[in-house]
Amino acid sequence: MITWLVLAAFVAAYVLIATERIHRVAAALGGAAVMVLLGVVDAKTAFFSEETGVDWNVIFLLLGMMIIVSIVKQTGLFEYLAIWSAKRARGRPFAVMVMLIVITAAASALLDNVTTVLLVAPVTLLVCDRLGVTPVPFLIAEAMASNIGGTATLIGDPPNIIIASRSGLSFNDFLLNLAPLIIVLVAVLVLLCRWMFRSAFVHDEKRAAKVMQLDEREVIKDKRLLVQCGVVLSLVMVGFIAHGALDIDPSLVALLGAGALVALSRTQPREFLEDVEWMTLVFFMGLFVMVGALVEVGVISSLGARLAEAVGDNYLLAGTSLIFGSAALSGIIDNIPYVATLAPVVKDLVDAGAGSDQATSLWWALAIGSDLGGNATAVGASANVVIIGIAARNGHPISFWRFTRYGLVVTAVTVTIAWAYFALRYFVLA
Repeated sequence: MITWLVLAAFVAAYVLIATERIHRVAAALGGAAVMVLLGVVDAKTAFFSEETGVDWNVIFLLLGMMIIVSIVKQTGLFEYLAIWSAKRARGRPFAVMVMLIVITAAASALLDNVTTVLLVAPVTLLVCDRLGVTPVPFLIAEAMASNIGGTATLIGDPPNIIIASRSGLSFNDFLLNLAPLIIVLVAVLVLLCRWMFRSAFVHDEKRAAKVMQLDEREVIKDKRLLVQCGVVLSLVMVGFIAHGALDIDPSLVALLGAGALVALSRTQPREFLEDVEWMTLVFFMGLFVMVGALVEVGVISSLGARLAEAVGDNYLLAGTSLIFGSAALSGIIDNIPYVATLAPVVKDLVDAGAGSDQATSLWWALAIGSDLGGNATAVGASANVVIIGIAARNGHPISFWRFTRYGLVVTAVTVTIAWAYFALRYFVLA
């Protein structure tokens, strides 16, 4: 009986998160509270258990990177890059879009996709205004580029952080397995945007001349801080890449980087904490408690055992199902709660395969499907929601269906290419 009550509470919270009937933080915390009241969760299982508790590695990795990015933001670096790219494109709209797509994808891989669009979108509005073109296609393209680029690394997209924590895969594992695919998909996105938004690329010589008059050096607010950020970010990247050899978790690398940058920059707490997405961190905590309750009552292990029995050792079938199924569901439901729920199931499938390369490839299938599937609809990924909110506040509303009709095309093409890569790399050519 208790199992069914826990499952019902989880589904109810999930529906509230997906439909946004109430704020997702309230839904996650409410669901966690119900699990406590049902007697399934206590302080030990919620805060100290590796299997059922809050995954503090995820929380502190996000916190550390948010603090670092908050300080980098104060330098004006991102505005500099956007204006620089527009000038290098000589004010030609399509060339500007290509530059912004590449910058957004690369930044999303190194930082995270939500932070990247928060920083790049305001500058995009400025550049489009100077060019006299509608910013909507550019903003949509950036949202999609952020989701694709964020797939490449452990820290680029929140679902990847969850997968890394559950699987034990390193920063280098993500880079070596996913980055080659993402380079191809970014190129594909550029070609799709050229076709989908072809009517938006109207070149105006006078407007282009105004863009060329912008001086990107003027947006750099603190050169000394910029140098400090560059040094610390470089060391953090080295730490992520070498964390296995150093025997230090990525979360500690991020926190050490944040602490070093705070100390070097002498930034006041109100300055570097105001941009931390506290609601996102609390949402994760509530979500981990709810998923932990499912693990506690045996729902996850039962589902994993049934899936393992159904696919047997046919990991290509399992991976194909994960890629396309995750892409479809992530387009409907935000990919963060989706991955948090499915990660324990995939772990059971991988463990059943005794850690073989083909069994491990299921983690890449989950990452590919959930990250790329976030492009399918306006609510598929947090970056999409952020972009739409920025556009609306600046008088350029993007409707759910306007975003989605482009997102479905991009998702269908990129997921199909990703599946081909998955099948060839891990099964045909293995």
